[in-house]
Amino acid sequence: MLYVAGVDVGSTQAKAVVLDEQAHVVGEAILDVEMNMGSAAQQVFDLVVARASLSPDEIAFTVATGYGRYRVTFGDLQVTEISCHARGATAEFPHTRTVLDIGGQDTKAIRIGDSGEVVDFAMNDKCAAGTGRFLGAASFALELPLSELGPLALKATAPVKITTTCTVFAESEIIGHLAKGHRPEDVLAGMHYSIATRCASLVRRVGLAPEITFTGGVSRNAAMRPLLEQTLGMPLNVSAQGHFMGAIGAALYALDHARTGAPRVTPQEVAP
Repeated sequence: MLYVAGVDVGSTQAKAVVLDEQAHVVGEAILDVEMNMGSAAQQVFDLVVARASLSPDEIAFTVATGYGRYRVTFGDLQVTEISCHARGATAEFPHTRTVLDIGGQDTKAIRIGDSGEVVDFAMNDKCAAGTGRFLGAASFALELPLSELGPLALKATAPVKITTTCTVFAESEIIGHLAKGHRPEDVLAGMHYSIATRCASLVRRVGLAPEITFTGGVSRNAAMRPLLEQTLGMPLNVSAQGHFMGAIGAALYALDHARTGAPRVTPQEVAP
C-alpha cells in the first residue's frame, strides 16, 4: 500500500493528513503553532503518521503548504496554499469554480477553471479584518471559546452594526456595545456579518462563479455559512473536513508524485 502526506502550516495551526493510494484519508491531525512553525510541522507530522498506524519511513512523498511551508524541512515539495485549497475543494466537490478560504490571518478567493486549474485569486493578507483573527478578538472580549461564537450569533434578534475595519480596535468596539446594553449575541451577529461582507467583496474581485466551496478553519463556524450564503446570494459547499482542505490538496499533489515514482529531492516550490 502506498501512503503520502500533506502538511499545511498556517499562521495559527498546523494540519496534516495521510492518504492511501486510493486517496482515502487514513489519518489527520491538528496542532497550534505557538512559537515555532518548524517544530509544529514536525510534531503534527509525527502525530498524523502515528494516527495512521504507520512509521515515517512508510510515507512515500510529503508535500508542504501554507504560510509556514518553508519550515517543513522534511517535505519533498512545497505547493502554495492557493493551489492546495483549489485541489482539495475540487476533489470533494468536482463542480467547484470558486473557493473561499478563511483562515486565521488571511482570506483567499480563488477562481478555478473547467479543468481544475487556478485562473485567478485575491488575498486579504494586509489586514486581519474578515479573518479568523477578527473572531478571535470577539472571543477574547466576550470571554467565550471560539466554538461558541457561531451558535450564539445565530440567536441574535437585533444585530449590531460593527463599524471598525481594524481587528486591533474590534475588542474596544465590542466592549463599547456591551456597555450600552446590547446583547452579546447581537454584537456577535454584527461581527459575523462584517466578516461576510468583506469576504463577499473579495470573492467578487475574482468573479463569483458557481459552485462555490468554503474552506479553512472559519468554515467550522456555524454562523458564517448562512451569512455568506445570504450575502453572496447562493449556496456554499462546506466539507466536514473543510479545515483540512489545504492539507488534503497537498497530499493529493504528493500522491501524484508518488504514483510517478518521483524521487525524493530537496524541497521545491510549485506556484499556482
